[in-house]
Amino acid sequence: MVRCLIIVNTYKEESQKMGAEIKSYLEKCGIRGDVFLFNGFCEQYPFSGYDFVITLGGDGTVLFAARGCAPEKIPIIPVNFGTFGFIASVQKNEWKEQLHQFLDGKSLIVSRSMLETEIIRGGMKRFSAVSLNDVVISAKNSAHTINFEVEYGKTPLGRFVADGMILSTATGSTAYSASAGGPIIDPYIDAMCLTLINPFSLSSRPLVLSPENGLSAKILPSRVSDVIITVDGQIPNDLHVDDIIKIHQSPHKALLVGCTQEKFYKSLRQKLNWSGGPNA
Repeated sequence: MVRCLIIVNTYKEESQKMGAEIKSYLEKCGIRGDVFLFNGFCEQYPFSGYDFVITLGGDGTVLFAARGCAPEKIPIIPVNFGTFGFIASVQKNEWKEQLHQFLDGKSLIVSRSMLETEIIRGGMKRFSAVSLNDVVISAKNSAHTINFEVEYGKTPLGRFVADGMILSTATGSTAYSASAGGPIIDPYIDAMCLTLINPFSLSSRPLVLSPENGLSAKILPSRVSDVIITVDGQIPNDLHVDDIIKIHQSPHKALLVGCTQEKFYKSLRQKLNWSGGPNA
C-alpha cells in the first residue's frame, strides 16, 4: 500500500482540520495516511517507509520535513498555511489537484540543495545536521558581537567582529539572510551565500559562493562567552571558543512538488510588494 505522511503544524488550527480531511481523502484513494503533529521544534520523525509527504504549515514545516525526507529521497507536497510561502508554494485550494498530478506522475518535482554542518571540538565531531535554508552562528543574546574567522576551501576570508554570520542556500536566501541585507538568489541556481550580521566594518559585503568548496568558521575569544549555532532556525547548539564549524553541500537533495519558478517570483512580487503592488 502507498503510504503518505501528513505533517500538520499545530500552531495553524486550519491546517489541523485539513490534515484530517486529507487523511480521509487519501484512504478513499487506497492510500494510507499518517498524521504527525509538528510544534516547530520536534525531534526528527522516522520518515523511512513513506512514499511521499504532505506538509500543512509554512516554510518552517517544510524545512523540518526536508531534513528527514532528503536522505530517503521522499518527495514533499508543501501546502502553504504560513505568511511568506517561498518554499511552501502549493496553495490551500490546490492540494487535491496537486495530489492527483503527483499520483499520475505529472507533477514537476524540483531538487533543492542542502547544507551539511559539523562542529569539530578538540579534533572530534560533536554535532552534525543538514539544512535546507541556512546555518547561523551568533551570540546567544542579542546586541552582542562575537569574534570568528572564516575560510572558504583553503582560502582565508578574514577575521570578523559581528553579531554573527549566516550561510544560506539559494533556497534560504529569502529568509534570515535577506533580512540581514543578503541578496535574493534564484533557487534554481546552485550557490551559497555568506552574510555577516551587523559587522563591525563598513566594507563587509555578502558573498555568493560556489558550493564546490566548503566553508569553515572558527570561534575566537571575545567578551561574550555564550555563542550558538542554529540550523534552519530549529536546531540550536552551543559553541565554545576554538570550535570549528565545517559547512559543505550535502549529497542529499530536498525534493519539492509543484514549486515552480513562476510561483517563486509570484511570491516575491506579492510578499515583498514589488513595483506594481501585491497583485502585479
